[in-house]
Amino acid sequence: MTPRRKLQMALLALGCFHGFVLFAGFFAPYDFSAQDREHSYAAPTRLHFVDAQGHFHLRPFVCGGATEADDLAGNLSDGTSIYAVHFLVRGAPYKIAGIIPARLRLFGVAEPGRVFLIGTDGYGRDQLSRFLYGGQISLLAGLLAAFLAVSLGAVIGALAGFYGGWVDESLMRVAELFLASPWLYLLFAVRAALPLHVPEWQIFILLVGVLGFLGWARPARLVRGVVLSAKERNFVVAARGFGASDTHILRRHVLPQTYGLLLTQVALLVPHYILAEVTLSFLGLGVGEPVPSWGSLLSQLQQYFVLASYWWMFLPALLLVPLFLAYYAIANALQELFQPVTL
Repeated sequence: MTPRRKLQMALLALGCFHGFVLFAGFFAPYDFSAQDREHSYAAPTRLHFVDAQGHFHLRPFVCGGATEADDLAGNLSDGTSIYAVHFLVRGAPYKIAGIIPARLRLFGVAEPGRVFLIGTDGYGRDQLSRFLYGGQISLLAGLLAAFLAVSLGAVIGALAGFYGGWVDESLMRVAELFLASPWLYLLFAVRAALPLHVPEWQIFILLVGVLGFLGWARPARLVRGVVLSAKERNFVVAARGFGASDTHILRRHVLPQTYGLLLTQVALLVPHYILAEVTLSFLGLGVGEPVPSWGSLLSQLQQYFVLASYWWMFLPALLLVPLFLAYYAIANALQELFQPVTL
């Protein structure tokens, strides 16, 4: 398979994943904060096509038993109530992109039926709905932090490689300092210095800023290497001979040589920063309740009885694996497409 074909397939998979998250209100069957204490830690709901009498149904359905145990397990028996899964139904109100009000949801079941495709948490909140809504926080944090780190790295690396001398020495020594900095402990210190009750949006901006500011050093060193090579090429020397300014040479001749590298770095850093945000929220340093994030979904795994008894609480973590694989596939395809030119 060609690198271009790999890139197209990975972008398609990534676009679908991001589309589910972006339109979480449509794809999620419930509101992320809706609690149902009667179904605390409910197992994933089974979808059926054949009822207890052996009749096949084209429309999938879920079951509500005569007892709570039957209801949670979704077992089929003579006392089972059948609730068909309907598509394009009206549900709890939500806002698309936080602006456009809507109520249309992809699927749902009539009350008192329940459909929890990946189970519920300790408050009876639907895990799938919280995963989709939580992705809006975690994905945005990863994307913004990656773009911030790569942008800073591109500017600093280009200046260091193009001008050399004391500029290069000074900037690269600072980059080495940032590479050696323990970012996790720095976040601990920054969060400890803040008041106990901080608005969630301020914590989000803090996370993005610290992650992006601490991550510029590696892209800067890579960009510096490309710029050191690019500025010695014949067309750059010719442009300088014709009197082109440093700004013109950087903008028109040198920086375009780094675009492939920068795109690859973004694809590599986004999952890295998503995982960082998940780790911080898991430890209680990130965005907390009631705002969902992937880290807060997994934070309940800190309790031993959850680890031992409710295996479906691991499912949100498993759903992250295809996302990370798609990003790494994009980085690999970009690396193959933008092979460095041998001078």
